[in-house]
Amino acid sequence: MSERVAMLSVEDAIETAKDVGIRESMAKVNAYRMLLNNPQLARGVNELLTTLLFTNKTIDVRLRELIIMRIGWVTGSCYEWTQHWRFAEAVGLPPEDVVGVRDWQNYDGYDAADRAVLAAVDDTLEYGKISDAVWQECAAHVGGPAELVEMVVAIGNWTMFSQLLRSLEIPLEDGVEAWPPDGKKPAHAE
Repeated sequence: MSERVAMLSVEDAIETAKDVGIRESMAKVNAYRMLLNNPQLARGVNELLTTLLFTNKTIDVRLRELIIMRIGWVTGSCYEWTQHWRFAEAVGLPPEDVVGVRDWQNYDGYDAADRAVLAAVDDTLEYGKISDAVWQECAAHVGGPAELVEMVVAIGNWTMFSQLLRSLEIPLEDGVEAWPPDGKKPAHAE
């Protein structure tokens, strides 16, 4: 797979990132090297992503990473799955819990909050919204208004990222193994 729009060189991405206030470490990542073709858009996307990943502390990090991994799996986004496998590992999620998102309904390692957010992801991907029954489970187990709003925004954000990564065909960074931990990918993944 090769990207549909040429990524900026690392050097050009770093320089462009400086101009719009994006950290150098992010500018080196292939997704940002692509996004920085449109610096103002990259800045806006970066603001939301940075808020969800690093500055907003309402929804539990475990729930957020389960959301992202489920979206990556269902949509067949190799980049999203692979990048967030490493992130989930870094924040302490057990590998079996991450792999469990592949077939979460049959995995017995999840609690009610885990199951609620995974059902919310599936509803959103299938129907474009969270059903009333699943919403009630989320309200009972995920948290209050701030957590519920963040859950919805997180689902929307990483769904958008999956579409962006797949449509622009952004490749993994050099030397990164696809579909950890075992190379297994969904049947519909490229």
